[in-house]
Amino acid sequence: MLMRTDPFRELDRLAQQVFSTAARPAAMPMDAYRAGDDFVVHFDLPGVDPESIELDVERNVLNVRAERTSPAPEDAEVLVAERPTGTFTRQLFLGDTLDTDRIDASYDAGVLTLRIPVAEVAKPRRIQISGGSGDRKQLDS
Repeated sequence: MLMRTDPFRELDRLAQQVFSTAARPAAMPMDAYRAGDDFVVHFDLPGVDPESIELDVERNVLNVRAERTSPAPEDAEVLVAERPTGTFTRQLFLGDTLDTDRIDASYDAGVLTLRIPVAEVAKPRRIQISGGSGDRKQLDS
């Protein structure tokens, strides 16, 4: 058996126990970026059953909720439990420039990926410039 010494392992475990309780869920790490006309967000949710993932949007606030249960049976004697279990939540405040009606969500290899299209009105567009006084129209008074 290979044993490795990590001087901060106990401190990390203590911090996880203190800051990740049922009252305060564990963090859900994420990456977010814009790729072309999409805003893409990746959430790390390893070991989460896709059926437990809930997504909802209300007034440009995206709520993500997922649950991971322990694989050990209830009557098992747990020797080591370093993987966090329980409910994981995250809120994202989305800008008005995103089309929240067309969010695409997929879950693969423990990563939840959301693709949120940029709204048509927020995309760059070319504006025609008219020239000369012959193109002007008068307003009726």
